[in-house]
Amino acid sequence: MKLHDLTAVPGSTKNPKRIGRGHGSGWGKTSGKGQKGQKARAGFSQRAGFEGGQMPLQRRIPKRGFNNIFAKEIVTVNVGTLDKKFEDNAVIDAQALIKAGIIKTAADGVKVLANGNVTKKLNVSVNGYSKSAKEKIEAAGGKAEVI
Repeated sequence: MKLHDLTAVPGSTKNPKRIGRGHGSGWGKTSGKGQKGQKARAGFSQRAGFEGGQMPLQRRIPKRGFNNIFAKEIVTVNVGTLDKKFEDNAVIDAQALIKAGIIKTAADGVKVLANGNVTKKLNVSVNGYSKSAKEKIEAAGGKAEVI
């Protein structure tokens, strides 16, 4: 087999549409562009969302809310999740949570919430706790340290 013997698999390629090549082709005269007008002319292009001068949809719909660029992204974790994933006397920080697959990134901080129960002694050091989460960790004999 040589390079000049290679061909495409049958059905994998199509011939181009040869427009403007006579009435018999079905694409003669106006070449599929309809009758006269801006859209039939060469070089026609229209920006996205243009509605012929009518007020475009993106301007008719009211703006709502705002995006606070100073907002902190705090990742939350429940004490029940910590109890399931970690062993007794485990030292838990942001890196341990990422390594265990509980969170993806520590973002601007990690906060522990009180959903679930704690049965193990856990030494947790994160950026924040809810009041009841801190009480649950300490009631089980663990330490809740704010960093």
